Amino acid sequence: MPALKLDDKPLVGVVAATKHLSLFPFSPAVVQAVAGRLNGFSLSKGTIRFTAEHPLPDDVVEDIVRLRQTEIRK
Repeated sequence: MPALKLDDKPLVGVVAATKHLSLFPFSPAVVQAVAGRLNGFSLSKGTIRFTAEHPLPDDVVEDIVRLRQTEIRK
């Protein structure tokens, strides 16, 4: 899984599957924090699934990265 790292810790990862793409923030707390803004997307404890036709909103992705950055730098 390709992933971006911050301070030698995984920040976010991405995976392309047959029928969807997945964003992994490596944090159930981050997924839960943005879940209310992701109606219509498939979520699990640590994954957000989407498609090219129905991409994640930019502002949500920015918040995921900010929240994960805050977790890492605590």
